[in-house]
Amino acid sequence: MIERKKPDADLKNYYTVFLELGLLITLVIFIIAVRIDLTSLGPEEIVLEEQEIVEMEEIIQTRQIETPPPPPRPPVPVEVPNDEIIEDVHIDIGGDLDLGGALSLPPPPPPPQEEEEEDFFVVVEEMPELIGGLGELQRQIRYPEMARRAGIEGRVYIQFIVNERGDVENPTVIRGIGGGADEEALRVVRQAKFTPGMQRGRPVRVQYSLPIFFRLQN
Repeated sequence: MIERKKPDADLKNYYTVFLELGLLITLVIFIIAVRIDLTSLGPEEIVLEEQEIVEMEEIIQTRQIETPPPPPRPPVPVEVPNDEIIEDVHIDIGGDLDLGGALSLPPPPPPPQEEEEEDFFVVVEEMPELIGGLGELQRQIRYPEMARRAGIEGRVYIQFIVNERGDVENPTVIRGIGGGADEEALRVVRQAKFTPGMQRGRPVRVQYSLPIFFRLQN
């Protein structure tokens, strides 16, 4: 038995319709594609933001001037009431004072002491002279062992008084070198003899000084 197709199911009857519909859709798409402006846009300009410029300012160091503090304010006067009564103070000055007795006065000041005048001269008409000379005095020196070991050399200056008899009084070291040399110089000077100094034809006391030499022999 041969089954026949229905006339509605036959696609050939709609072929023309589908063909026309496809052509119409294609035409519409083509028209839309033609109307679209496909021209490329120009290159986009990139605008860079300007960088903020930071300026460095030099800071000038200021010096603070110290001002003195203001003077203190004067105290505010306070009013004192005048209602207070000040009692009279009675001073008895004649009760214990004996006006008829002897007054005890302070002792009188001591009399001023007269300054002792120097009993020697510094410069006279004829100065004292060392008997035998300084060379003879130098030969009497015994070099101190301590000064010899320490290698001490130099001059010791002795100051003294030449009295009216030509003797030496109160010799003192005015500049020494130590090491026992000062004591040896004093010993030698005490034994020295002088012709006394003369002032107006009479012997007087005269201040004198001598250098004593200490020198090691090689």
